[in-house]
Order: sequence, then C-alpha cells, then structure tokens
Amino acid sequence: RAFARIQAQAPEAQLVVAGDGSERATLEALVAELRLSNVTFTGRVPHERMSALYEAADIYLNSPDIDNMPSSVIEAYAAGIPVVTTDAGGIPYILRHEATGMLVPCGDDAAMATAALRLLQEPALAQRISTQARAELEARYVWPAVRDAWLDLYARMVAAHGAGAASHHAGAA
Repeated sequence: RAFARIQAQAPEAQLVVAGDGSERATLEALVAELRLSNVTFTGRVPHERMSALYEAADIYLNSPDIDNMPSSVIEAYAAGIPVVTTDAGGIPYILRHEATGMLVPCGDDAAMATAALRLLQEPALAQRISTQARAELEARYVWPAVRDAWLDLYARMVAAHGAGAASHHAGAA
C-alpha cells in the first residue's frame, strides 16, 4: 500500500520484494488489486546475490509489524542505502529517526510513503542519513566494536561475581 502511494507520485518507481514466505501470495494479489507496475518478487535470494540487490536500490523499505533486530537494516547501513522502517519491536534501538533512517508507525502506509518520497525529493537528507547510518554501523555493529563490548561485559561480570563471592564469604565468617 505504501508503494502504491509512492508510485502515484513517482510512476517510474520500482519495488523489489526480496525473500519468500507465507504472505507472498497475499502480496502478489494486492499488487494485482492495486494495479501496480514495476513490482518484482525475487523469492528466496542466496546470500551472495544480496549485495547486487542492495546496490541497485535507492531506498530500503522495511514494514514489519513484529520484529526484533532485523539484520537487513544493518545490511542496508553497510550498503549505504537509506532505510525507511516501521517502529516494530527492537527497531527503534538500532535506528534513530532522521539520523540513521526514517522511522514510521507500524501499519501506517501513508507515513512510510511520505518518508520514502521525502528521501527521493531531498537527496541531501538521504545522503546524510546514509553517512550517519554507516558511521553507526562502524561504531556498533562491526566485529571489533562487538568484540570489545563483549569483552567489557565479561570483565564486568567477572569483577561483579568476584566481589559478590568475596562479600558472601566474608559475611559467612
């Protein structure tokens, strides 16, 4: 439904639906019902082909009602593609509105379309978001950053456990 709104403003717009699942037939029927053009369903995409899809995209649309921490958002950060996503689940913890992407309420296709069209109409905003998202990726989601965070957590847990164990034993004496 968001893409129908986008295509009404940008008739040449294309939508690639990557992946497969139980909703595919419903989505294909909706595309026909809304008389959308330029929509491609890829089905399951092998990991080695994903970079080509990201490279061909101008915007990554992510519209779940339920999600945790979608790796596809992080992949879009890495690919330099601005993200428009719903605020489902843990997504607001990995994407900040107008900083590292555009965040819209779940189920609000009008807001999703408006955000996507804004990125198309404001290339400087799209570029700023892409740049900040890439910086966020480098600071939080690449192995050296993750490794350091895990090592710090382990060190704090060992220190807390060691201190707790020592005070527990002293109290028993």
